[in-house]
Amino acid sequence: MINKVILIGNVGADPEIRYINEDLPVARVRLATSEVYTNKQGEKVENTEWHNIVLWRGLAKLTENYVVKGTKLYIEGKITYRQYEQDGTTKYFTEIVANELRFLSRKSDTDSQSSAPSSSTKSKQANPSQQSTVAEPDIDLSNQPDDDLPF
Repeated sequence: MINKVILIGNVGADPEIRYINEDLPVARVRLATSEVYTNKQGEKVENTEWHNIVLWRGLAKLTENYVVKGTKLYIEGKITYRQYEQDGTTKYFTEIVANELRFLSRKSDTDSQSSAPSSSTKSKQANPSQQSTVAEPDIDLSNQPDDDLPF
């Protein structure tokens, strides 16, 4: 069996970073992917999908230090589903748990953002082959507060 997702897209908002404990960060990112096609009337149509990305440990630290709204990323991971109950209603979430992250945009691509990375990160973002891989932890987040859900 294979559960593998590959996405290339743009970050829709600054990442949300939390620390489960002092040495276990988790980052959540909204990633937009777009598809452009021509319909029967000859008009170009753009369809954008939003994906909830979860990054752990080293990938979360990279995200915290270098990812801002507008950053173009390559994400590889697996699709996961989770649910929880709130006020008698069951809420369902689909997430991509990343195990690989590559920066595809240059610093100048995100310069217009007020929280853009410092100039020391330029070489990391300018190199599309820059990547990092990390194993996800075996931690159940179903008991975490709902303050960050949904995205």
